[in-house]
Amino acid sequence: MRSTFLDEDGIYDPSHFNDRLLLGLKGTMSEAELHVMRARLRGGLLNKARRGELRVPLPMGLVYDEQDQVALDPDQQVQQTLRLFFETFRRTGAASGVVRAFRRDGVLFPRRPMDEPSGKLQWGALEIVQAVRILRNPRYAGAFFYGRTRSRKNVDSGPTLQRLPREEWHTLLVGTHAGYISWEEYERNQRILLENGRAYGADRRGPPREGPALLQGLAICGVCGYRMTVHYHRSGARLIPEYLCQKSNAVRTAERSCSSISGVELDRAIGELLVETVTPLTLEVALAVQQELEQRAEEADRLRRTQVERARYEAELARRRFMRVDPDNRLVADSLESEWNEKLRLQAEAQQEYERQRQADTVLTEQQRAQIMALATDFPRLWHDPKTPQRERKRMARLLLEDITLDQTNELTARVRFKGGATKVLNLPIPIKMCLRYKTSPEVVHHIDDLLDHYNYRRIAEILNERGLRSGKGEPFDSISVGVVRRKYGLKSRYDRLRERGLLTLEEIAALLGTHRETVQQWHRHGLLQGHPYNDTNQCLYEHPGPNPPIKNQGLRLGARQRSPRVVDASAQEVQYEA
Repeated sequence: MRSTFLDEDGIYDPSHFNDRLLLGLKGTMSEAELHVMRARLRGGLLNKARRGELRVPLPMGLVYDEQDQVALDPDQQVQQTLRLFFETFRRTGAASGVVRAFRRDGVLFPRRPMDEPSGKLQWGALEIVQAVRILRNPRYAGAFFYGRTRSRKNVDSGPTLQRLPREEWHTLLVGTHAGYISWEEYERNQRILLENGRAYGADRRGPPREGPALLQGLAICGVCGYRMTVHYHRSGARLIPEYLCQKSNAVRTAERSCSSISGVELDRAIGELLVETVTPLTLEVALAVQQELEQRAEEADRLRRTQVERARYEAELARRRFMRVDPDNRLVADSLESEWNEKLRLQAEAQQEYERQRQADTVLTEQQRAQIMALATDFPRLWHDPKTPQRERKRMARLLLEDITLDQTNELTARVRFKGGATKVLNLPIPIKMCLRYKTSPEVVHHIDDLLDHYNYRRIAEILNERGLRSGKGEPFDSISVGVVRRKYGLKSRYDRLRERGLLTLEEIAALLGTHRETVQQWHRHGLLQGHPYNDTNQCLYEHPGPNPPIKNQGLRLGARQRSPRVVDASAQEVQYEA
């Protein structure tokens, strides 16, 4: 029956038990008496909660000791599992990353049924909902809280629970018992969860991931103001990031997105900006500004402390008035008691606000200042280290940057906003599309077109390299790259050019002369026929032999002194072309 009194976080709410108790008394007491009893029970419960003495079920890893104080679970396996949980979250920065790590390593997580709080532990796989619930629970940071949710009764259905913001919680007392993490780490975890949660809304951010996109979760569309998502496409073995705005939800509406920006050059420029920013001079300026802010915070702290003192004085004054009143004069006594309670409430609110503001004010120690100055040398070295994972670079970027607004017209404008409010505007040339990035220049295409009239691919590559020309990727030419350019730009092949000049194939000239193909090739080798190679394997097309063609066995009858000198066609044509 006890499990019916749990809120959405699995925390037992004793106020539900009070309602159940009064429900059993209904019928034996009047409505007015039930109302008064309910108010008294509720008041006592809230008073105990205000002091942090209300006993409520504890989450896994925390137990009540013999003195009824909250302590860590004596089971060392439970403690080690929870410490591993928080350590993994520090490393991964995402609740889903913790779940994946636990499942990958085969680590089981403890759980104890709420209806059997002292029962035997059960071990099973960690789930994402359970991980988020643990990260959001202040008890693991040693804090007592009460009133995090509010119950609303509906006419048609049962009661519903509403999660309240922290400023509306009834009680939050920090440092009341031992915990697994500090309160500062708990606050940092809440900020990480908030940023990770934005990945599912319009303001997409998400945890840093393994991809090379440096601005993942930081890029904002300059047209509509929505955060931009990251798309990747592969170029060889390399992933190329692209920042895409999806305000119109193009997948469902088929509308064109606001902008699409290549991230290669943009990420490089932002990385250089970060390295240039973290310098000794900028860090000294930041420390000087921080020191001034600390002085202002001290002055504000003194003013807030006087407000607490004034509220305490007024509460003490109301108490003395109440103590001096005649107890039999109930009209005056009740009025003074109400005034005293109101002053106590105002004093408690002032004290809580004072403590909250003090926790928000940060003061740097000398050791922290020395660590900040060491960043001037450590940050560039770590950033340029090839062993640094891209996920860690993204985390470093998020520590320095708030967001980056991208707008692409005639040029790419990146408005960089740093933590603390400083801004920087970068004007970059529009990234060249991948289809045009490695485009061969028109000059090279023109040279290849001219050289195809006289040379094969291998010789054309040699001539282009001698003239200092390079391919679209900036590499020297070879026969393969020349052929690729010829086909890509639709240039006429050397074979077609020779055919247009009237040259004959091996089969055609063999039929014309009434001889065998091998005889034609032998006459070509002896210089009796003129052949022009049309590829790199020296396959040739032949000129017409004219009125005096070679006769059968002529190549065999010619002696070494009678044979005509062999003509190297490529060299002769090269001399003719260069002339």
